[in-house]
Amino acid sequence: MLDRSIFFSRDTAYKSPFGAVPRGTAVTFTLRPHSWEGFTACTLLTYREFAAQNQETELVRTGFEGDRAVFTGVYAAPEEPELIWYTFRFRRQDGSFLYAGKNGFCGQHEAQAWQLTVYDDALSTPAWFGEGVTYQIFPDRFHRTAVPDPAGMVGDRKVHESWEEPMDYLPENGEIRNRDFFGGNLAGVLEKLDYLQSLGVRTLYFCPIFESDSNHRYNTADYSRIDPMLGTEEDFQALCREARRRGMRIMLDGVFNHTGSNSRYFNANGFYPTLGAAQSQDSPYYGWYHFQHWPDQYDAWWGIRTLPAVNEGHPDYVRYIIDGEDSIVRRWLRLGADAWRLDVADELPDWFIQKIREVMAEEKPDAFLLGEVWEDGSNKIAYSQRRRYLLGHETHGLMNYPFRTAALAYLQGGPARDFTEAMETIRENYPRPAFYSAMNLLGTHDNPRILTMLGARPSEPLETRTQRAQYRMSPEERGLGVRRLMVGSILLYTFPGSPTVYYGDEAGMEGFEDPFNRGTYPWGREDQALLRHFRLLGELRNSHPALQRGEISYVLSEGCGLGYFRSWGEERLLILLNTGDKPLDVSFPWPASSATDLVLGQKFLVQEGQLHLTLPPIDGMILA
Repeated sequence: MLDRSIFFSRDTAYKSPFGAVPRGTAVTFTLRPHSWEGFTACTLLTYREFAAQNQETELVRTGFEGDRAVFTGVYAAPEEPELIWYTFRFRRQDGSFLYAGKNGFCGQHEAQAWQLTVYDDALSTPAWFGEGVTYQIFPDRFHRTAVPDPAGMVGDRKVHESWEEPMDYLPENGEIRNRDFFGGNLAGVLEKLDYLQSLGVRTLYFCPIFESDSNHRYNTADYSRIDPMLGTEEDFQALCREARRRGMRIMLDGVFNHTGSNSRYFNANGFYPTLGAAQSQDSPYYGWYHFQHWPDQYDAWWGIRTLPAVNEGHPDYVRYIIDGEDSIVRRWLRLGADAWRLDVADELPDWFIQKIREVMAEEKPDAFLLGEVWEDGSNKIAYSQRRRYLLGHETHGLMNYPFRTAALAYLQGGPARDFTEAMETIRENYPRPAFYSAMNLLGTHDNPRILTMLGARPSEPLETRTQRAQYRMSPEERGLGVRRLMVGSILLYTFPGSPTVYYGDEAGMEGFEDPFNRGTYPWGREDQALLRHFRLLGELRNSHPALQRGEISYVLSEGCGLGYFRSWGEERLLILLNTGDKPLDVSFPWPASSATDLVLGQKFLVQEGQLHLTLPPIDGMILA
């Protein structure tokens, strides 16, 4: 096992500066092996992945610190964005070699490399997204102003008369159609801006709002038109204006890897008067798709025939979506949007994403570009290609699914050190602007409801969709889920990056996988205690700069106990969490005579410079 006193990549005493670095940065490495090892030389071995170049940098032995030899040297990061992998080679006086990697001292080919991300910092990242609270809205299910009439709209739509009706969830002829609508609309969101403002929301992230024949609208039918069930272009502009007046911004979902088969462009069902690719090879959209056999065999997203995949490299498609004078990206920014979220970013070429960012910067310099990536986006490989999402020219930030994975494991009883290790890996690998611009989340439209994940303990397996549709948590299960969610939301709101709430999670909605996680918001039936808790956290997030942009430093990561400081200027907040079923006694040095828990308002006296307190089971505090 590698002696951590020899080298640890997150300690600036050994590698400085910390983590990812701008291009051209001088990175200092200092290693301190035991002098009895007899090492006479040390070499930094680096591999530039994109340039496919190896390099050796000699570290100089500068002397001794007690019983340790000190080797130090400077590595000049390249002038281009890069992903660099590095290990060390030690040489002894007898000419033998020993290699050091993340897995300790070992042979040359066994050494596991550390990662150094080199990014271009010439282009700035808008701060507004990462600092504020984001609220994700599934438009059909948030709020409606009237029961809509689907006559004349694309697709075979069914509308639920009652907002409280159960959703359709069984296949029709073996197909899940997602054609039942509740009629949530943009005017309904406008009516609820007071509510959203009470939650401290600064960004409204909408699942797709463009014309489509499904309730989720990820099978776009017309990028240039608001789905008529949601409202009009004027409704969208009015919502954007009023949201901006209240300090809120709008993020739209861009589904640019595939369209719907029943779209203006493909037009498999002949709904649109324009000539679609499935109707004629003379269609202006024919080149947008790749047919193996026209018209019935074509590339589709994950093989789903209703989602024909688009050829992103087709010049007409690029002009239409990105860089045309009235392109889709430009058009909706001009009409009031402030950000785009790229659906399935892994499916989009790097150059395509970069071009979107360039056009957004031209159109609206403080516009924000977010990517849907489920793993560590700094070293992601998709379709055998190492991706460049975070190197300075593509996305500003990514959806932080690694945060969700680590947080869920911790909230369900996993060790705090696993959460800390996962998040410190992300902090080390991501450029600082990207780390602070991550969309942190516990629930989304693609996952079971967070309350269900944290509380449901069915006595028997729920093997059928009907069983899962009908399942409701017992009072004991719900109580456990709510307590865990309250702790999880403290973690969410106090962590670097934008805390993101999936609509209704703050009200106590439950449900398993799609579509059960997409119920209608329970207006008038909210869990009031949970709602008050989220409102308080939103207020704290917006009133404390340390929570918006402060440094993070961990002081507790043991068992079920997690503690970290957020610091900005003179402000220093201590966040303490206990996910275990037993009380947790903790003690920390404290510079003031007392500490106040901002969550419950409780005050603790400090004795002889030490803060002693007992954290109850499944509980959390924010101490000022």
